[in-house]
Amino acid sequence: MAAPDHLFNLRNNFYLGAYQASINHSDLPNLSQDDAVERDCLVFRSYIALGSYQLVINEIDDSAATALQAVKLLALYLSSPDNKESTISSLKEWLADSAIGNNSTLRLIAGIIFTHEEDFNEALKHTNTGGTMDLHALNVQIFLKMHRSDYAEKHLRIMQQIDEDHTLTQLANAWLNLSVGGSKIQEAYLIFQDFSEKYPMTGLILNGKAVCCMQMGQFDEAETLLLEALNKDAKDPETLANLVVCSLHLGKSSSRYLSQLKLSSPDHVLIKRTSFGEDSFERALASVA
Repeated sequence: MAAPDHLFNLRNNFYLGAYQASINHSDLPNLSQDDAVERDCLVFRSYIALGSYQLVINEIDDSAATALQAVKLLALYLSSPDNKESTISSLKEWLADSAIGNNSTLRLIAGIIFTHEEDFNEALKHTNTGGTMDLHALNVQIFLKMHRSDYAEKHLRIMQQIDEDHTLTQLANAWLNLSVGGSKIQEAYLIFQDFSEKYPMTGLILNGKAVCCMQMGQFDEAETLLLEALNKDAKDPETLANLVVCSLHLGKSSSRYLSQLKLSSPDHVLIKRTSFGEDSFERALASVA
């Protein structure tokens, strides 16, 4: 008989974007040492997701387990552009250390950081062998960002063989369906709908349903879902980015959402693309002036 999974609810809250719930319900008794480290990693990653980088940096000291040190690196990386170079240098040094380089959390954080850097090949060096559901799910995300849905599907199949009902397997399935499009959009919507019926509604679930609605041309419904998500977190970059797109399709002004996105997440891909488009337009004007 399998041992009970004491961290199931904590993991589930984290995967579905209920970060405060992960933190609030993390006081779990009688955990093994490994489970206690994983619990602390999930809690600190929840704080990172909420933007509390300094708290994580302050609370994880040099004597902490490798997995927690890796989470601290992620907080350092995200806390300031000035930290990026030194953080990546430390990360590469740790990955080259045979004693800790194969730690699954360290490889996961490496994948996340190099994906942020859009260095997908470097990310895959550390994630592609998998080993945990989190690593397989990150591989699906990376391959979708590389527009390689064929490779993403291979990793999804591995996840389905391990645990078809796992929350990350369901999420990865929805991401792939959204990428493939067509009749698969309805399947993705049903996955997010199932989450919304089983668990408390989060911004991640609402955004998932909204993106499905937009791909099906249901922009009024998408806007309703996104405004509900905005009520939960007025600074969430994905909600703001999706509202920009949705507003444009509805013929409404998107400038307020775009301004909020620039302030809360200046490195967001939508901001970069908008800035590139504006610069290109200015150059074109200058060339004919």
